[in-house]
Amino acid sequence: MDQRVEKLGWNRAGGEASLSDVHRTIAVRQSGSAWRRAAAFVGPGYLVAVGYMDPGNWATSLAGGSRFGYTLLVVALVSNIMAIVLQSLCARLAVASGRDLAQACRDAFPKPVAYMLWALAEIAIIATDIAEVIGTAIGFNLIFGIPLELGVIITALDVFLILYLQKLGFRWVEALIITLLGVIAACFAVQIALADPNWGEVIRGFAPTTEIVTNPEMLYLALGILGATVMPHNLYLHSGIVQTRAYGESLQEKREALKFATIDSTVALMFALLINASILILAAATFNVTGQTSVAELGEAHSLLAQLLGLAIAPTLFGVALLCCGINSTVTATLAGQIVMEGFLHIKLPPWMRRLITRAIAIVPAAIVTIWYGESGTAQLLILTQVVLSLQLSFAVFPLVMFTADKSKMGALVAPRWLVVLAAFIAVVIAALNVKLLIDFLAG
Repeated sequence: MDQRVEKLGWNRAGGEASLSDVHRTIAVRQSGSAWRRAAAFVGPGYLVAVGYMDPGNWATSLAGGSRFGYTLLVVALVSNIMAIVLQSLCARLAVASGRDLAQACRDAFPKPVAYMLWALAEIAIIATDIAEVIGTAIGFNLIFGIPLELGVIITALDVFLILYLQKLGFRWVEALIITLLGVIAACFAVQIALADPNWGEVIRGFAPTTEIVTNPEMLYLALGILGATVMPHNLYLHSGIVQTRAYGESLQEKREALKFATIDSTVALMFALLINASILILAAATFNVTGQTSVAELGEAHSLLAQLLGLAIAPTLFGVALLCCGINSTVTATLAGQIVMEGFLHIKLPPWMRRLITRAIAIVPAAIVTIWYGESGTAQLLILTQVVLSLQLSFAVFPLVMFTADKSKMGALVAPRWLVVLAAFIAVVIAALNVKLLIDFLAG
């Protein structure tokens, strides 16, 4: 692409490629069946889906299910639809401009604005990491009896796991994530079969009800679920990892890449909805029906499952699923941290050093806070991280919508009018809900 076109619509020309050590390393077939070509794009969506079922989501879904039964399932569904739209825009930005969201912000905004957005993105990644570090450490504690403090230190080692897997190829990172997602799904399938929920009530839970808006307690939890679902770091992550595919430079190749990347993320996010709904259904079918309406702590849920389902395997499955979820989430948060730091700051360092620095920025505050709060404060800390994430979200969503609606930046792949209107509506709704969540949180 020549420099004149490259600079068109952007204040600065694009710099180093996103995740340069794995950029365009996965081959895409130029011939053969559409299925074979589509298969090359399967993977990034599942890394993104991990962020939609991290331990912070577990806390809000457990609280929602135990307190209000199946009623808030509709909130999980609406959140997921919003996520599908926003993640499709991330793929569009990546394919059309060759930039991830962090690079796009750096190249489009004045430096002070870009630095402010970088600081906010780093805060979001630290908040994400706190939720994931807690979840993984609790998982280690529930299954192996490892103290929380030691569990936190063990979670820091995931950076070496990523370095090793990426040396083998980015497909290995995706394979690890998808395998662990399969384990999580199997664990919940067994737990829900044991819990035997009321399926009629489950189906009714996906229908909207005015009570969600009129009941302040229900509204607060609904906002928590929404805030925990759409994550700022996922928008940066997706716009970077889509570019690991070598999809070519012609308009036709880019259109096909966008189509397959969107299908990948949509299918993966429907899988994430299945997991989130499963957590809520499990809480409703075990805690709500037995009058345990205030379960929000992961450790508490684990200990109650054995009593309520009468089988020792139920809490073990819960712990295994939580541990897999925590490992997955720390891996994707580490990648997102690298994309954010490299994209905004244009730092040129060896890949291992970049990862170590981005991991330290996120995990040191997370470890200090987790150890300081101890096991008893983990539920409040998880909910606080979701509030922080909610407040950061608009600072990633609004630039994303602006960039993908701008023909001078996107060229022929500019988002269609209907998609821009829908995405702008979602951005405004998220911003309004997050202001409400902040007011409630401060008032509380």
